[in-house]
Amino acid sequence: MPGTSPSADAVSAEGLRERKRHETRQRIAEAGQRLFLANGYESTTLDAIAAEAGISRRTFFSYFKSKDDIILFWQQADSASLYADLLKTSPDVPPLDAVLDVMVKHIARYTTEQMTAVDTLMRSSESLLARKQAYYAEQELVLFNTLCEVWRQPERRAALRMVAMVSIGAMRLALQAWRDQPGPRRPVAKFLREAFDSLRSEF
Repeated sequence: MPGTSPSADAVSAEGLRERKRHETRQRIAEAGQRLFLANGYESTTLDAIAAEAGISRRTFFSYFKSKDDIILFWQQADSASLYADLLKTSPDVPPLDAVLDVMVKHIARYTTEQMTAVDTLMRSSESLLARKQAYYAEQELVLFNTLCEVWRQPERRAALRMVAMVSIGAMRLALQAWRDQPGPRRPVAKFLREAFDSLRSEF
């Protein structure tokens, strides 16, 4: 007896619904981003985000639980792009060099003005600051797992874990140095390279 399988029309309809859901989620996230950067995180209400995205407040909660989840959506999308690039790295490249190259390439996409606006936003709320610390811990684990996908030798896992730890640490210190610099701001990528250079010189 032949098995029952979904018809082509049903599969197509399911694909269309999923695509529309993804587009709506993206539209809400972009609306939130615009309003956060323009008006500040605390001053932006859920009603304002819903109105900007052309949806109801009730519909908002079908896609996000809170304003914080919009920030998390950005961060996850940003990280996914970075790690997708890292997965394309040749295993012949030293892991630390590969991480630096991908991080610099990724962060160089943003202008100083964009980085300043996002940094100001992320430090504008206690809840965002708390989430930022948790985010770094999550990224260390995701980076480690990504490194293990490229450099698959089991005996290298401890070293790869250290690469993940020091890389995220170097990124955090680079961002702090960039934030604290006096006068006209140099690009973040320069601070990132300097942080990794210092790391190599100590090792």
